[in-house]
Amino acid sequence: MFFISALKRAAVASLVALSFSAVSSPAFANSSISGSISIGIQGSTPEEKEAISNGLFLYALFQGLQGDPAILRQLGNGNAAGLMQGGSGNFGIVEQHGDDHTGTLNQQGNGNAFGLFQFGEGTEGHVTQQGNGEGGLLFQFGF
Repeated sequence: MFFISALKRAAVASLVALSFSAVSSPAFANSSISGSISIGIQGSTPEEKEAISNGLFLYALFQGLQGDPAILRQLGNGNAAGLMQGGSGNFGIVEQHGDDHTGTLNQQGNGNAFGLFQFGEGTEGHVTQQGNGEGGLLFQFGF
C-alpha cells in the first residue's frame, strides 16, 4: 500500500512540474498553416435523396446552369475538375470557388444526384456514386 501511494505522489509531482514548464514556454503561431474542412451529406431515405436532387436542380436553375446533366463550374485559378456519368438520369455539379482545387465526380447507375462544392484554396475531393437513386452533397473549405 505504501508503495502505491508513493507512486501516486511521484506521478502527481511529475505532472505538476510538467504543467509549470509548459506554462512558462512561449507559444508561437505559424502563418503558413493550411488545411481544409469537409462536410458531407448523404441521403439515407428516398425522401432525403429526392430532396437533395430537387435542391441541386433548383440551385442549377437559379444559377442559370439548367439543361445539362453534368455541370462543371470553376471560378478561380489552377483548378482541376472532372465528371463522368454512366447510366441514365444522373445529375452532377462540381463547382470550385478559389484556387488550386481538385474535384471529381463519378456517377454510375441511374437517377443519381450529387453536388461537390469547393471554396477557398487547395481542397481535394473525389466522389463515386454507384447504384440507383442516390443523392449527396460535399462542401469543402480550404485555407
